[in-house]
Amino acid sequence: MGKRQIPDPPNFKKYGVPFYSVAWIPQHVVKSRQIETADESSDSDHSTSPATEAEKEPATVAGNYLLFAGGGGAGHSGIPNALVIAHFDVASNSLSDQPVCKLGTDSELPYRMALNSNGDGLICAMETPMVCRWFDWDQNKSSEIHKLSLKLSEKVLSQLEDVGQQLALAFNNDGTALAAGGEDGNLRVFKWPSMEIILNETNAHSSLKDLHFSSDGKLLASLGSGGPCKVWDVSSSMVLSSLSNENRETFSSCRFSQTNDETLILYIAAMTDKGGSILTWNTQTWERMASKHIIRDPISAFNVSADGKFLACGTPSGDIVVVNSTNMQIHTMIKKAHLGIVTALAFSPDSRAVASVSMDSSARVTIIEEKKTNGLSLWIALFIILLAVAAYFLRQEIEK
Repeated sequence: MGKRQIPDPPNFKKYGVPFYSVAWIPQHVVKSRQIETADESSDSDHSTSPATEAEKEPATVAGNYLLFAGGGGAGHSGIPNALVIAHFDVASNSLSDQPVCKLGTDSELPYRMALNSNGDGLICAMETPMVCRWFDWDQNKSSEIHKLSLKLSEKVLSQLEDVGQQLALAFNNDGTALAAGGEDGNLRVFKWPSMEIILNETNAHSSLKDLHFSSDGKLLASLGSGGPCKVWDVSSSMVLSSLSNENRETFSSCRFSQTNDETLILYIAAMTDKGGSILTWNTQTWERMASKHIIRDPISAFNVSADGKFLACGTPSGDIVVVNSTNMQIHTMIKKAHLGIVTALAFSPDSRAVASVSMDSSARVTIIEEKKTNGLSLWIALFIILLAVAAYFLRQEIEK
């Protein structure tokens, strides 16, 4: 008899689209759509009998929503290109079996995306053709249950037309600035939503692959392939520091974060001679503080939780590693979380969970459990200390 196939856990789902990007949809976006639905229901039901408490609840399911982006490209592979919204229920630790919304993008492959924190919508960098599209949040009213949805906006981002493939997109925390990094190494920063250019550096890198704003929006880190990580002062458009791969590391991702005492630091995920590592820089002196080897494989995806307590790494072999930033020790490791390369990671706004996606068309949400103190280990440690004390006094008595 053959082996029985082990069913996938409820927090792991395949939606038929190879994914390259993932983001948690801000709660206020979800709530605002729920209010709109509730108001419309109220207007249409004035002539009906009073609703019960259950009926007064908005039709959209409350909770956590995630947005995934990806596809099979412009060819005739039969694999769709799409933006996919799914619901995650924390109580049951499960992703929705079916997408809440699946917006096809025809032959255009959404490769990178950035959500505006103000709830304006999101920008997607398409791989084919090489353009950026803006999408608005919408409400799917075609069924009895009004669901959170998306639609292609009429807004045209002319400043990002005919500029080639954009490999990195990022909004600052308050949604007032947008950074875009091109395959050609061009770095652009715009005021949002006016799209007034703030910074335009044609030769920032040979090719630009990652961007991240500091929490106050004053600094921007840009990472190029085969070159240094540059830190920019956004207001002056000047380079504050160029962080070199002095030990011939290969940099892959960069993220600003804060320590427990609110000191701003910069993490860079890199491949060193030991394997996948995380490098840490002091943002006052721009000196390298530490280099911590995490895993043997390269780090294909990297992110930091909003509270700064956890770092997440994904690998080409599909593993997920969550690291405690305080001691840089592995907190959680899931081998073969995906069957293919982990392409993107995103922490939930409350830092309690991390979402991961892969080119194998899968999405997964991992809840980060608090590590409990092992009482047995504590008692063993105390016993050893007592033995050492007893041995010391015994030796003192013998010497007398």
